[in-house]
Amino acid sequence: MARILTITLNPALDLSVETPPLTLGEVNRTGHTLIEPAGKGINVARVLARLGHSVTVAGLLGDANPGPFERLFEAEGLEDRFVRVPGRNRINIKIAEAGGRVTDLNGPGFRAPETALQSLEDRLESLLPECDVVVIGGSLPDGFLPSGVAELVQQASEAGKPVWLDTSGEGLKAGIEAGPFAIKPNTDELAGWAGLPINDVAAVETTVARLRTHGVSHVVVSMGADGVLWSSPSGLLRSRVPPVSLVSTVGAGDTLLAGMLHGVLGGERDEAVLRYATALSAECVQHIGVGDPEAPDFPSLLQQTRVQPWPGQNNTGEIRL
Repeated sequence: MARILTITLNPALDLSVETPPLTLGEVNRTGHTLIEPAGKGINVARVLARLGHSVTVAGLLGDANPGPFERLFEAEGLEDRFVRVPGRNRINIKIAEAGGRVTDLNGPGFRAPETALQSLEDRLESLLPECDVVVIGGSLPDGFLPSGVAELVQQASEAGKPVWLDTSGEGLKAGIEAGPFAIKPNTDELAGWAGLPINDVAAVETTVARLRTHGVSHVVVSMGADGVLWSSPSGLLRSRVPPVSLVSTVGAGDTLLAGMLHGVLGGERDEAVLRYATALSAECVQHIGVGDPEAPDFPSLLQQTRVQPWPGQNNTGEIRL
């Protein structure tokens, strides 16, 4: 199995709550509730570790409340190489109502010190030679400039490591300019980069074509119930998700990215890579938490997931890092 390094710049403790439709201004009763350490890179790492890969987690971690994160890393078999910085890691509240609506209440966290980027780059000097691929995921804390994302992408790329980038806003724009190997936006993040609304799959395709001119080899766009569109040098593939009972979409994109990496690093054909990743993401939305490759219904979801070339495409190739 592969050696993977994930970088999370703004970790969080996620309080996820299942509830009937909310009535504002009144007492509401909750169903299943879960609080656990999170952040895109951490979520991706958890899924990859469960799939058998050797995963190191790094980034910035507040030194005022690191305990839950440290316990999770130990329990999941993740090597902890986070740079500790002054302050508390943020707490986010994810309210998943019956019917699939999710409301995020994202709290403030630590402010990255001026030395944060340099400290992290120094840490990566020793970590990059020991990994096969790098994932940079999540939002940026206060005080961490978007240009820092570009510098991290560039550092990993110059070390010969392919970078999979999953962030948003100015961080995504800056990161793309540094030429990552792959990006995984959702449609909202893609629209934010393009500065235009994206209302259908054709608009996704047009925007992805623009991204390819910026030198990004692989663009994986998660489109919710509309599936996933993957643009690679081999062409365009689209996956269709099977009907599932939607509980929460939190973590589904991170699970998709982990599933993609698992297939790519395993040398699977494009269609098999996308089918597996899409099915695992569909498994994720049925419950709170990241996707579970050992879930009893996962084989059925995998069988029901459909992958086909986007019209006019002929995909027969494989991708290699």
